[in-house]
Amino acid sequence: MENRVEFSNWEKLDLRVAEIKKVEEIPQADKLWKLTLDVGKEIGERIICAGIKEHYSKEELKGKKIIYFSNLKPRVLKGIESQGMLLAASTDGHKKIVLISPEKEIELGSRIS
Repeated sequence: MENRVEFSNWEKLDLRVAEIKKVEEIPQADKLWKLTLDVGKEIGERIICAGIKEHYSKEELKGKKIIYFSNLKPRVLKGIESQGMLLAASTDGHKKIVLISPEKEIELGSRIS
């Protein structure tokens, strides 16, 4: 298997349980949603841009619990600072994208380990 990662690199990732509180349109963005996340007491609220508009409606996303990559360096997309990334699985060519979410109820901000 190529591109193996040392365990010390895995330990650098800060993955948390978050809930999507708000879903907004981004002008001139066909694929992006602006998402406001609640990442629990320690981290609080974060904004991310996610290219999942073709796969999820506003109604499907609002209130959904997801896995959030919290310590990813921020990146500006369409004038919005995206403060992390959500985790999703996709087929080749991104024809199908499915969000990764906790299987049971768990406190927001819980670490993925």
